[in-house]
Amino acid sequence: MIHIYKSYPPKKKNFLSSISVNTLLMILNIALFFVFTILIYSNQRFLDYIALKPSNILSGKYIWTFLTSMFMHGGFFHLFANMISLLFIGSLAERILGRKRYIGLYLFSGLIAGVFFVLSSLFLSSDLNTYAVGASGALFGLVGLLILLTPNLPVYIMFIPIPVKMKYAGPGILFLLWIISIAGNVPIGNVAHLGGLIAGLAYGFYLKSKFPNKVRKINRYFSI
Repeated sequence: MIHIYKSYPPKKKNFLSSISVNTLLMILNIALFFVFTILIYSNQRFLDYIALKPSNILSGKYIWTFLTSMFMHGGFFHLFANMISLLFIGSLAERILGRKRYIGLYLFSGLIAGVFFVLSSLFLSSDLNTYAVGASGALFGLVGLLILLTPNLPVYIMFIPIPVKMKYAGPGILFLLWIISIAGNVPIGNVAHLGGLIAGLAYGFYLKSKFPNKVRKINRYFSI
């Protein structure tokens, strides 16, 4: 839901590494969306095997849904919005981090988002049978990282025609989604988004402490 306004110059790649991890993640998200949707429509029981449901996790069942739920979406618009955001945010994050660190952060943020969702259902809600799906938790992890590494990066938030600095856009879109979910009674995984954002911020702080000079160079490049 956030579009990059300025891009970081990519490194030269050989033929074997010409396909980015981000592109592969997008392909995997789209392909698994159709596969999972067909399975669920054929038998609703498959939903428990794919989506994250707190009651299942707390009873020790279907632990793998922490991962599979990250590659399932609640409809075409949900998939489209997340993939557009991943196209821009993910490509930049991968160029900054490299392939291995990028996929590690993506999966880590998505898993932490799932943990936040389960814990919030346990302590803040009486409904443990609500399902969660989507790549948004992982996406907010990337946003959290960019808030610290590229705070002055101008980005476009969906439906807002002017660029906003990343340090304002990241928290802003999280707050906006929270308002939409409350005002419109829309089922949005706000706590999961927060969990992903915290994971990305934590990794950003780690990189700032371990590679201060590199982080300063990246920050200066995106300063306006």
